Amino acid sequence: MNVFRNYARYYDLLYRNKDYVGEAQFIHRLIQTYAPDAENILELGCGTGNHAVLLAKEGYQIHGLDFSQEMLQKASNRLSQFPTELASRLEFSQGDIRTIRLDKQYDAVISLFHVISYQTTNEDLQAAFATVKTHLKPGGVFIFDCWYGPAVLSDRPMVPIKRLEDDEISVTRIAEPVMHPNDNLVDVNYQVFIKYKNTGAVEELQETHRMRYLFKPEIDLLLAQKQYKLTVCREWMSDRNPGFDTWGIYFMVKG
Repeated sequence: MNVFRNYARYYDLLYRNKDYVGEAQFIHRLIQTYAPDAENILELGCGTGNHAVLLAKEGYQIHGLDFSQEMLQKASNRLSQFPTELASRLEFSQGDIRTIRLDKQYDAVISLFHVISYQTTNEDLQAAFATVKTHLKPGGVFIFDCWYGPAVLSDRPMVPIKRLEDDEISVTRIAEPVMHPNDNLVDVNYQVFIKYKNTGAVEELQETHRMRYLFKPEIDLLLAQKQYKLTVCREWMSDRNPGFDTWGIYFMVKG
């Protein structure tokens, strides 16, 4: 997971147009529908804290966990910008979602932006789900999204190029996928060029993000191992039934 050390440097710029507000509201509605008394949330893979901050504004206490110390530093640095009441609802800590044990249970556990797809082996997935089992209160909800296997195989990943800039840097990112069909994996090979506007210097980074695409029957099996049963399986944000064109899907489990 050391890949996120460099990723953190341009992460917020790269995803500044992501609909964090809409996604946080979507999660909020799910929690209010299936666990209306929920007060606290554990977020596995919180990144720089964008979802966490928005959910804290809805009144939840949020504990954000991430493997990347660099991501967490960005999240923690933002706390000083917020009113004391809001900042007091946010806590960030470093840890591996496969092994972390916080000696506390939560009303909801969430894992967004395909964090579960970064758990690329059966053992990784089982360990991550064990973490959820340990930390989710009875009657709580577990919500996560991932790459959906039928769509990945039907609508193969392309080679997108993304260009963004702010006052300090401009970033060009090329993503070249390599599929491993017998392992349900895609290696997304990123070539990233960062130009610093004050000096004109250009830095090149190369990263590989290995992602696992998942199918509903294997999620059912993983949940059954933890005595959970799937409650909802829908397309992320749209709430449509998933199909061959549904790359992003979410699952929700009632504990």
